[in-house]
Amino acid sequence: MAAKKTAAAPASRPGADSAAPPARTTADPGDLAVRPGEDPWTPEEVDEARASLMGEVGRLRAEITAAEDAIAGLMRDSGDGAGDDEADTGTKNITREHELALASNAREMLHQTERALGRLDAGTYGLCENCGKPIGKARMQAFPRATLCVECKQKQERR
Repeated sequence: MAAKKTAAAPASRPGADSAAPPARTTADPGDLAVRPGEDPWTPEEVDEARASLMGEVGRLRAEITAAEDAIAGLMRDSGDGAGDDEADTGTKNITREHELALASNAREMLHQTERALGRLDAGTYGLCENCGKPIGKARMQAFPRATLCVECKQKQERR
């Protein structure tokens, strides 16, 4: 089970709903995980990471919309294939499959990016989802969607 970094729980109040989510909506930059020897996250670095992730969300949504439009156009134009030879039909199928793959990849990247934004807000940004250790600030700045430390990622890729 992976260890997770959690904020200290506030003292219980009589009548308080223990199932209520925490009131904090954004993490304090100093609370984000860093590896030993790394400088803590500054508010500017967190803002830069958030802006980068938000820009990626916008770009991916536009890419998904464009791919879905292209797929709809290909489906509409495919008709019954009357007059097409086998090469034309094959080309249309490959093009359609390519657009479907692009849209699927963009959806997965969008999901990863939105999860990264959620971890940033929750204060768990930069923690490995496998072992719970810090991923490393430099890695997070280079690849803001990272969810695994280098060691866990290498183990995953060897499987």
